[in-house]
Amino acid sequence: QVQLVESGGGLVQAGGSLRLSCTASGRTFRRYAMGWFRQAPGKEREFVAAISWSGGVRDYADSVKGRFTISRDNGKNTVYLEMNSLKPEDTAAYYCAADSTVATTRDPRDGNWGQGIQVTVSS
Repeated sequence: QVQLVESGGGLVQAGGSLRLSCTASGRTFRRYAMGWFRQAPGKEREFVAAISWSGGVRDYADSVKGRFTISRDNGKNTVYLEMNSLKPEDTAAYYCAADSTVATTRDPRDGNWGQGIQVTVSS
């Protein structure tokens, strides 16, 4: 089992930037792909971005492509989501997930989730 803790959320004005971090502990020797998802009130959970263990495969939702960048530092057991040019519609609770195949499937079946962190973008 792997434990995931997100950090870096908060309140930002439209056009601003935030960087989310997700740090893993536990079974970090496993070569998990990592994904970011978000859920706004009254909406379904939405895929945001994913990255393979090596970083060789990266995937982004169309809504964030060109604005968000996913990266990871396996030495620190951490995955990042750099969010630029933020829009009010980016407001949501953001969750990271560790999964064997999420970088290619957008579907974190392994059930390893962080607790979530709020991102609020004001207009």
